[in-house]
Amino acid sequence: MAKRDYYEVLGVSRSASADEIKKAYRRLAMKYHPDRNKDDADAETRFKEVKEAYEVLSDTDKRATYDQFGHEGLKGAGMGGGRGGFGAEGFSDIFGDVFGDIFGGGRRGGSQVFRGADLGYQLKLDLEKAVSGDNVTIEVPTQVTCDTCGGSGARKGSEPVTCNTCGGAGQVRMQQGFFSIQQTCPACKGAGTVIADPCEACHGRGRIQKTKTLSVKVPAGIDDGDRIRLSGEGEAGRNGGPPGDLYVEIRVRPHKLFSRDGADLSCEVPISFTTAALGGSVELPTLDGHVSLKIPPGTQSGKLFRLRGKGVATVRDPRKGDLFAQVAVETPVNLTSQQKELLQQLDESLAGGGDRHNPRADGWLDSVKRFFEGIGQ
Repeated sequence: MAKRDYYEVLGVSRSASADEIKKAYRRLAMKYHPDRNKDDADAETRFKEVKEAYEVLSDTDKRATYDQFGHEGLKGAGMGGGRGGFGAEGFSDIFGDVFGDIFGGGRRGGSQVFRGADLGYQLKLDLEKAVSGDNVTIEVPTQVTCDTCGGSGARKGSEPVTCNTCGGAGQVRMQQGFFSIQQTCPACKGAGTVIADPCEACHGRGRIQKTKTLSVKVPAGIDDGDRIRLSGEGEAGRNGGPPGDLYVEIRVRPHKLFSRDGADLSCEVPISFTTAALGGSVELPTLDGHVSLKIPPGTQSGKLFRLRGKGVATVRDPRKGDLFAQVAVETPVNLTSQQKELLQQLDESLAGGGDRHNPRADGWLDSVKRFFEGIGQ
């Protein structure tokens, strides 16, 4: 039976790159592996065919010969041995590529290094500080490199020794049948070395718990939920790895007067019944100082006034937003008998004017009347 074209076996074009060929082989090798197809009598044959095609097309010299002379040109070229042969070692290289990263590192490396963990810190600020910016000192508990042993974990004057389990590779190979995968060495945790005489300060860990004092520059206009990244201020790495980062999350405390929405501020302004009816002005606080807010006669409770440019700038836009002031008309309380009598006289006087004085009330009563008339029909 004539052999199939190797490019056809792998399902790639003749111009396929080495990476495309390797990916095709990985996929088909896993698909047709006998251990995964125990009930398929043809699986091993297909698997060997795929392996043979990959052996040729992954070798630059063999591929060139095959492209020029076909199968005949490969006779006597040592098929079945050498690089990528059908032995378990060749197959394990492919599965080392597939699974190596999952279990902790590259397939060929020695001892591994580990980047330190990133840390988070919540920084609470008053609104004024968030708007104006500030320099804040914080204290962060973290893991730092042990000064006594310099991060090696070994007692001063001694050194870590090569791990007997992995021979210093930091990884061990596990093989069952055709499958062979690499995983982090359980004895040395990927370091490639073990501590025979541990450091008294860190007990062989190479890191100790410490509280670091850091200065955080808070930019003007920062808002609740924003984060500041301090590079390299996270936990120290292991086995010579780089440190992680510290992320400072801003939490702005609730303000007694203002609430913030991006660049805009808002507040509630209580005014008296008389000011609402006759008009006047009230002193309105802003983050820049007091301003006078003019209240026109007949202002209703809930009226919103906009003061342009009296908001805040943000870290992304230096232009200030606006301040929105919503008036709330206060109902007089704890009235004396005389005050009650005066209000009663005023109410009778206003009622005589009809909707001239209470347009919303009269309109609402008309709506209620039409509603009940509609129900009765």
